[in-house]
Amino acid sequence: MNNENANSTSIESSFFTSSANILDHWMGHRRVTRRVIEAFPEDKLFDYSIGGMRPFAEMVKEIIDISGPGIRGIVTENWENTGGFAAHTIDEKHRSKESLLKLLDEGTAEINAHWPQLTQERFQEHVNAFGQYEGIVFSTVLYFIDNEIHHRAQGVVYLRSLGIEPPAFWNRD
Repeated sequence: MNNENANSTSIESSFFTSSANILDHWMGHRRVTRRVIEAFPEDKLFDYSIGGMRPFAEMVKEIIDISGPGIRGIVTENWENTGGFAAHTIDEKHRSKESLLKLLDEGTAEINAHWPQLTQERFQEHVNAFGQYEGIVFSTVLYFIDNEIHHRAQGVVYLRSLGIEPPAFWNRD
């Protein structure tokens, strides 16, 4: 590699994979996240915590608050009314495993509904996600996926600490 390429700060206009492949990858992670939620005992999902971390339901709520509304915001460039992004709190009517899974599924549907409108060119454009996180669309989308993986891994630690074998992270079917 010559010095000119090593010091370049420009972003290539081509993408390393397709939009469809990224969505498929993310949806595989969503299926694993759903199975981790399903593996939780109802009485531990909203209250169990170790090491000062939040209960897993609050982490899942963060995943929900960021993912669907995030893709909608990127596509529409409208970041108003994007959910409970600031607090990631769960109101009483959603305080059940069934309800949390329903919210996750609604978020997944929102991603799938808006994704086709996300053009290849848009991946290279700048975005100010939720009015406060500046970046390039592709890095923002990857952050949404990374955030889900990170919090799901915390849920896996909780399951193991409860003596429950978590779903295999590599099985994304």
